[in-house]
Amino acid sequence: MVLTVSHTTTYLYRDTVSICHTEVHLAPRSGIGQRVVSHELEVRPEPDFSASRTDYFGNKMTCFSIHEPHQVLSIESRSVVEMRPEEPPPTGLTPPWEVVRGEVRRASGEEAFRASEFIFASPLVKTGPAFAAYASPSFQPGRTLLEAGMDLCHRIYTEFRYDKRATTISTPVDEVLKTRGGVCQDFAHLMIACLRSLGLPARYVSGYLRSGEHSTGAEASHAWCALFCPGFGWLDFDPTNDVMPQGNHVTLAVGRDYYDVTPVKGVAIGGADQIVNVAVEVLPARS
Repeated sequence: MVLTVSHTTTYLYRDTVSICHTEVHLAPRSGIGQRVVSHELEVRPEPDFSASRTDYFGNKMTCFSIHEPHQVLSIESRSVVEMRPEEPPPTGLTPPWEVVRGEVRRASGEEAFRASEFIFASPLVKTGPAFAAYASPSFQPGRTLLEAGMDLCHRIYTEFRYDKRATTISTPVDEVLKTRGGVCQDFAHLMIACLRSLGLPARYVSGYLRSGEHSTGAEASHAWCALFCPGFGWLDFDPTNDVMPQGNHVTLAVGRDYYDVTPVKGVAIGGADQIVNVAVEVLPARS
């Protein structure tokens, strides 16, 4: 299946902005499960400077500056992505989770060594006994990694409520654990915190859900997490919808947490108060 992705972010400022500097992660990744056919980025007013590069985590990012006075900033990303979904491995084929933890600790091989950087706390993801305790019913001794990961994903889905008013992007992940409410970014951060607190590599994934699939988090930027398994690579889990993404999730970028892969962030001189409107649409391409 080929999907077309449209993501428009509009900033409406009360006063004039004289200069802005902005960084965006809006270009989908090519890799296992998807191939980027095309990507375009349109910014209005037209930037005085713009440059793209690949960041540390292998994501394409673009930085631009606008020196023209403005009260409206529009950033539109348009992409065409060919989806190549792969079935997850049978749960019994993945090793016990303690074996994975041991391989990562020993950096047994290049894959495990590279994944080991994702076992530590990061700016928006804490680790500690409280997260390990929440994860422990899922990660019983000897349980396979995939079976345990699926169980933790299901428990977050059933035990936490999706509530846009419960949190902001600055709400600490330990507060999410206490209040049992939040949005997709919160649930991704929570699952990552639980996995890392057990010594397992977990990374944050930003992206989109196909529109009209009756999934929570469609029509806006979405987030989930991925768990490393030797021999199988990164296995994705969406605790907001209790699924392992297959064909309806478009991956934008991966990192330690939301801070690394924020779709749009920057600074502006002037502007005073602002209103931000975001519109996302992910639909099958017309033949």
